[in-house]
Amino acid sequence: MSRTFLFQLLIKLTLLFFIIGCGKKSEPDYEPQYGDTPAVKAQKVEYIFAVHPLHNPERFFEIYQPLINYINAKTTAFSLKLESSKDYKSFENKLYNRKFHFALPNPYQSVISTKYGYHIFGKMGDDERFRGIIVARKTDHIRSVSQLNGEAISFPSATALAAAMMPKYYLKLRGLDVEKNALCRYVGSQESSVMNVYLGKTKAGCTWPPPWEMLIMQRPEINAALEIVWQTEPLINNGLVVRNDIPQDHLALVEKSLFELHNSGKGKTILNRMDLSRFEKIDNDKFVAVVESFLQKYKKEFGSLPNGEVDRK
Repeated sequence: MSRTFLFQLLIKLTLLFFIIGCGKKSEPDYEPQYGDTPAVKAQKVEYIFAVHPLHNPERFFEIYQPLINYINAKTTAFSLKLESSKDYKSFENKLYNRKFHFALPNPYQSVISTKYGYHIFGKMGDDERFRGIIVARKTDHIRSVSQLNGEAISFPSATALAAAMMPKYYLKLRGLDVEKNALCRYVGSQESSVMNVYLGKTKAGCTWPPPWEMLIMQRPEINAALEIVWQTEPLINNGLVVRNDIPQDHLALVEKSLFELHNSGKGKTILNRMDLSRFEKIDNDKFVAVVESFLQKYKKEFGSLPNGEVDRK
């Protein structure tokens, strides 16, 4: 056979094998068999826990973040996130627009929140500590309310119950209507109310015991310059509120953590930072009745209640 013939035969055989191979149905690639696809793990629910502006932001987180961490360590069903507000108006806007899931408002804010879908389930203890105090410079020798006639007086906010409404009521019963015969300065926080007096921007300032005692402990110069001139009668302490769409079992876990806090050493340390002995459970209607009793007396003297200029959406 010639080389040419052999070469042509080889080419034909190669083409034949290629055609036969292409005609065969290809075997499927191996695919491993799996069981049912596992369910995607549900994302943990996060709730916002807010506190009305009792302290400057740095001090606020020092005091309340340990409480949030403590509650979060007690449950895997949800987590709490602490949120601060720059001033009373900001806090009230968010509260009354239902931005918070849990909150610690003052008693007046607590009562108003029940009109916007919240329920009061507890409160801070130590009601005797919830009172207004009026401070002034020692060198001014303020002894009569008449000495504040026409003068500037600082308050955290018009809606600060212990630090504004109660002192105003106290002064009104003793002859000074601060809304008509004094200059009311709303300065945003408890510390600012005191500092305005210390810096000479106001003749007197109103606050309540915890922030006052913390300030004079941290700043001896304030203690040396200022004094408490008057104190109001006590009322009921700050409320704990929950939004009405929170599952009952989640609320129960928060309640258990808060109301048993004073029973452990770690819990007592957290409470000590707040200058508080305990949290207490209370019925919504009972809390409202106590606060409403004061609000009626306030309204009788001033004609209306402060609304805080809240932007409701």
